[in-house]
Amino acid sequence: MKVYNIYCDESCHLERDGNDIMVLGCISCPIEFVKESNIHIRKIKQKHNIDPGSEIKWTKVSNSKIEMYLELIDYFFNSYYLNFRAVIAVNKSKLDHETFNQDHDSWYYKMYYLLLKYLIEVEDKYRIYIDIKDTRGMEKIDYLHRVLSNSLYDFYNETIERIQLVRSDEIQLLQLTDLIIGSLSYVNRKCSSSSAKLQIIEKIRKYTGLSLMHKTPKDFHKFNIFVWDALYHLNQRR
Repeated sequence: MKVYNIYCDESCHLERDGNDIMVLGCISCPIEFVKESNIHIRKIKQKHNIDPGSEIKWTKVSNSKIEMYLELIDYFFNSYYLNFRAVIAVNKSKLDHETFNQDHDSWYYKMYYLLLKYLIEVEDKYRIYIDIKDTRGMEKIDYLHRVLSNSLYDFYNETIERIQLVRSDEIQLLQLTDLIIGSLSYVNRKCSSSSAKLQIIEKIRKYTGLSLMHKTPKDFHKFNIFVWDALYHLNQRR
């Protein structure tokens, strides 16, 4: 039996934010490597004259600290114990919540279910940490925990020990998650204005051999992408 921490974040999750995609993503790490990983990320910050308590965010990426961000990407891909998975929801403007008898929050947590269920093995244990976005999140997180646990017949939380809201500025691995999610969001929104961000994306592409816009086979464990298409599911329902 192994114990894993899973760190989750998202980009473009609001219903009417002008973006036609949403990205949910997570990094999983065996519990015995969590402390080492967080220390290593802090050391990378210090090496590049960044306060180790300062938060890494995709929105902060610039040419002035590009070497630090590229080194963080190197660290992820060179650490065999770290894995990444993302769900990219496309055609977000085509969401029809009424047809599916849901609201946007319900759909959002359905996407979280798709993100996490693939990672869970019933013989192991998991502690899942999600970046806090609003004060109403705890009730929804409890619901997500119940749905995931019930799908695994894990009625006593023996497999999924907890799902917890946390602050990303306090957890280094969650900040690394944000950086990788940001790259996927940037690519899939077809942005190109930042040369620094494009350098990060190119490095990820070289490591993975992926365009970062299409789903990967299920056996891609290091860097796994699932694409969910709102228009496809709407047409299937009609």
